Amino acid sequence: MGIRLPSMIHNVKHIIKGKSLNCRNQPDVPKGHVAIYVGEMQRKRFVVPISYLSHPSFQDLLNRAEEEFGFDPPMGCLTIPCREEAFIHLASRLQASS
Repeated sequence: MGIRLPSMIHNVKHIIKGKSLNCRNQPDVPKGHVAIYVGEMQRKRFVVPISYLSHPSFQDLLNRAEEEFGFDPPMGCLTIPCREEAFIHLASRLQASS
């Protein structure tokens, strides 16, 4: 299965730009970052750099999100269906490699 990065980024931008007032124009999301909800049942909000979206490990999570929710997530924002601990581990690795 190949990575469909251009179409995936387009779809993520569509979500970020705006179907929901819950996601856009949030004062606590700095420029160059995106709010993401993570969790399988209970979802927690994280704010991560947009650069994470192009990392292969993060792409795997985006693929899972697309398979589970399509690009119409239940919270109106980008939602990743994985364990919070796994996401924190990945984000820590991405931050360390920056």
